[in-house]
Amino acid sequence: MRKSQFTESQIVAFIRRHEQGESVVDVCRDAGISQGTFYQWKSKYSGMDSIQLKKLKDLEFEVLRYQRLVGQYLDYS
Repeated sequence: MRKSQFTESQIVAFIRRHEQGESVVDVCRDAGISQGTFYQWKSKYSGMDSIQLKKLKDLEFEVLRYQRLVGQYLDYS
């Protein structure tokens, strides 16, 4: 999976702009993203605050770390 050019905080800011009344088309145009990407972000990040974002990022990092460890283990088996 490709790394996003946007941080989680930036993504949440785009979602909040829409929640405050700005149209999806305008938010997507300003961000340079497709509407599909916006709705994927919205389903993943909607309603999160900064603490929840940090926890999510930490958990995703830990999952990636474990996946790498398992991959290394399988390479040496």
